[in-house]
Amino acid sequence: MTAVPASDERVHALLTDGTTVCVRPAGPDDQEAVLRFYTEMSDANLRLRFFSVSRRSAEQAAARVARPAGLPGVARPAGSGYRALVAEHGGRIIGIAEYETDDAKTARSAEISLAVSDGRHHRGVGTLLLEHLISAARAHGITTFTADALAENHKVLKVFADLGLRAERHVEGPEVRCVIPLDDTEDYRTSVEYRGQAADVASLTPLLRPRCVAVVGAGRRPGSVGRALLHNVASGRFTGHLYAVNPAAQAILGIRAYPAVKALPRIPDVAVIAVPAENVAHVAEECGQFGVRALLVVSAGLDAEQSKALLAACRDHDMRLVGPNCLGLANTEDRVRLDATFAAAHPAPGSAGVAVQSGGVGIALLGGLERLGIGVSSFVSLGDKYDVSGNDMLQWWESDGRTDLALLHLESFGNPRAFSRTARRVTRRMPILTVDAGRTEAGRRAAASHTAASATTTMTRRALFAQAGITATRTIPELLETAALLHSQPLPAAGRVVVVTNAGGAGVLAADACAEAGLALPALPRSLVEDLPAVLPRGASTANPVDATAAVSEEQLRACLDRLAAHDGVDAVLVALVPTAVAAATGDVLVKALTHAPERRSRTIAAVLLDQDVPVRLLPSDTGRVPAYADPQAAARALAHAAERARWLARPPGTVPVPDGIDTARGRAVADRFLTRHPDGAWLDPRTCAELLDCYGIPQSPWAWVETEDEAVWAADRLKGPDGHVVLKAHWPGLVHKTARHAIHLDLRGDAQVRAAFRDFDTRFGHLMTGAVVQPLAPRGIELFAGVVQDEVFGPLILFGLGGTATEVLADHAARLAPLTDQDVHDLITAPRCAPLLLGRDGTGPVDLAGLEQFLLRLSRMASDLPQVAEADFNPVLALPERVTALDARIRLLPRRTRDPYLRRLR
Repeated sequence: MTAVPASDERVHALLTDGTTVCVRPAGPDDQEAVLRFYTEMSDANLRLRFFSVSRRSAEQAAARVARPAGLPGVARPAGSGYRALVAEHGGRIIGIAEYETDDAKTARSAEISLAVSDGRHHRGVGTLLLEHLISAARAHGITTFTADALAENHKVLKVFADLGLRAERHVEGPEVRCVIPLDDTEDYRTSVEYRGQAADVASLTPLLRPRCVAVVGAGRRPGSVGRALLHNVASGRFTGHLYAVNPAAQAILGIRAYPAVKALPRIPDVAVIAVPAENVAHVAEECGQFGVRALLVVSAGLDAEQSKALLAACRDHDMRLVGPNCLGLANTEDRVRLDATFAAAHPAPGSAGVAVQSGGVGIALLGGLERLGIGVSSFVSLGDKYDVSGNDMLQWWESDGRTDLALLHLESFGNPRAFSRTARRVTRRMPILTVDAGRTEAGRRAAASHTAASATTTMTRRALFAQAGITATRTIPELLETAALLHSQPLPAAGRVVVVTNAGGAGVLAADACAEAGLALPALPRSLVEDLPAVLPRGASTANPVDATAAVSEEQLRACLDRLAAHDGVDAVLVALVPTAVAAATGDVLVKALTHAPERRSRTIAAVLLDQDVPVRLLPSDTGRVPAYADPQAAARALAHAAERARWLARPPGTVPVPDGIDTARGRAVADRFLTRHPDGAWLDPRTCAELLDCYGIPQSPWAWVETEDEAVWAADRLKGPDGHVVLKAHWPGLVHKTARHAIHLDLRGDAQVRAAFRDFDTRFGHLMTGAVVQPLAPRGIELFAGVVQDEVFGPLILFGLGGTATEVLADHAARLAPLTDQDVHDLITAPRCAPLLLGRDGTGPVDLAGLEQFLLRLSRMASDLPQVAEADFNPVLALPERVTALDARIRLLPRRTRDPYLRRLR
């Protein structure tokens, strides 16, 4: 129940040449199609599949695939587990993959077979089928595949070898026995990613590098969207063929028009559709039948049926889709020069990739980049995002050879865990910036309404951004301010900033802004303090901020900056300048000290020009450009984002450790048994909760379940610590907050107090209470909180922070998405404000940090293994120097299954 098996659903995915195929389970209705698949196979291919040219073998295989339940004459043990998947293209089966076990319930190994039709080899059909078969097998508890192949069958042996799994080969005469462990390793996921990227880029090529474009719905009326699109494509000097489709015109804007797509003299690579919503699906089907490879749908207002028909046409005919309800797309490559948008101006060519869900945000970003002088490599307005997504665009920019800065505006996420893995890879090559849209409940409601998709909570989204290394800003201006710095300057090694100014007040404002942004303004090293007076006017202050006084000249300021930028103790220099009446500082003279340098300075340089009439601009310099801001806070925010990116890049990527002593199979069995008794889901009772935690080695305080007063006394005597004190907690189904219901008695000592406490519970809760839990009173320590929230889109979110009764009031929590890497665990422990207590900075010594790391890793593993864990609450978790222990645990299970988030599939 960890994932919906691939064999239980119908999905579409991409082959390496960008072709769309349907991967689905085989069924009884497929017998004729499967038989035709084998009948049309060449003798050579048949021999490699069946080890002989045997039509009888083909007939048996067809019967077995088509009727997994078994047929007379088809040899298979009665209790065997069998799965068969087919890849279908154009209504014909082009590949089959199957596995079979000796026993469906107990077998952990399965025999597999694979066949791909003639003419379809080297396109990734077999590999794609095996990936889906592996996902299905894992979901059914299978851990190993075995396969026999002829030694001369190099194609299938290469497929097995290239999966990314540690396949073993055993040569047995003319045959090779392959043993393939199905471990979910990083190598396997990486291999799947790279195969997916190659297929994705191939499928996007007709869309973003077309040689022929048709605008369907290009109108003769000025002001219409279709006419604007046609005008922009034409005036943007598109290098390929351009056609208009309009049944009522022979030419529009001097461009030949045709009555229908099928009347065009060439097959367009991409069709731009700007017709009324009710006509979109019909046009899409016509495009698909004609051989169009991609659609850009700007039309809006499609209802559910129209949307379903549009996407079905795209999937049936190998077409990628941008939109609907979008602004369009552009690619400024000189060999393409495509502007298929209805924006007011053409984007300038450059190296910034832009993808947005909102056309309005897209216009704002394009305008802002133009003002900064930052050109665009490609721009895509994703609109309602039926198909092409931000993940697709990241993979395109990673491979296009032009993009070095990615700007995203995403209101929803289709597959956030796949997006996170892609972003982690891409952002090591280029900055990825995004606007953190939907931070409030009102914003999330608006996002869900605008994109017809569910928006997620701020904490979950921010965890995704932090783990993926994405720079998230609060506003579009902040994004542009940060882009200006990252595009023009080297990254600071850390967050140590020196402020230099020609006016003390401006320096104070800049220093405050830096401190509020989390940057450090350290005292200057003694060597600099002694060196700077030699190049600055008399009376200058060499503290930090450095007050160069109003008398500073261009040469003096340049010399000061050169010395600061060359010092190891300085990561960035922020220069705050104001115009003065002093002759040496009039006009833009001092600015030249920033821009006229003999060689590129090795430190990050940014300017604050308080009299500047625009929020941010890029000043041309001898060796590059320098960002100049009108507001010190904007400059400080940009520097802080740059410093955070530098810290993220300096860290190792992180790995997902595998704690020892994990019994996943038993954990799943515990969850399944409980949900069999509670089919609608419920909070676990203490005994089931403890059993589940034991499967994952999550440490708990000793406890005993009691149902009578005498049992409580006996358990208290057995569990009491050296001081003789115990705790008694009442329980009944649905009880969550014991403290709020006064269902807990602390610090009980002696039989009389235990009896009195149990009687109190019985008096107040007798009609509800099913029993009670006795625990020894815990020693004093740091009380922490750890928890799980299962998001239906993002998966499990692990929360951690200060615990106890004040946890909800103080809200001192951090969050990361599971599965946690070792770096994620470190971030969780060090992010909350209570971190100094854990690290021992209060003079008491650190808590058991290794034990705390293990606790979080085991919790992450449980949440990742069991999507049925809807929420879990560990409060308090007692952290001591010698151990970390959960004193109270609550877990709620729901009958939930999730898709394999890393399996290749289209939306």
